Amino acid sequence: MRTILILISTFLFLSLTACSAYKIDIQQGNTIEADKLNQLKAGMSKQQVQFLMGTAMLIDPFHPQRWEYVYSFRKGGEDIMKRKRVTLTFKDGVLAKIDKSQFKEKTFN
Repeated sequence: MRTILILISTFLFLSLTACSAYKIDIQQGNTIEADKLNQLKAGMSKQQVQFLMGTAMLIDPFHPQRWEYVYSFRKGGEDIMKRKRVTLTFKDGVLAKIDKSQFKEKTFN
């Protein structure tokens, strides 16, 4: 009887140690694709940019001429976050400036 109890206890212990919380990948924002970004040209209208890139993640109400496309990714179970960012500036309704300086993937802890 004691042997059976020990075997059952051991089996339960080993089966429960395999249980852990599953942590999913967290993906937020606009997926920024390099080929679409390379198609952007100064002089494009807001509608053309939105058709190509999608809706901007951030449009500041105080600076509506500046559109921010932000993408972040965190792998499940890791503390490291990867982030990309592109800022588009419009003047008189047409694309005037493309800031890709933060497009390269940055890693944050």
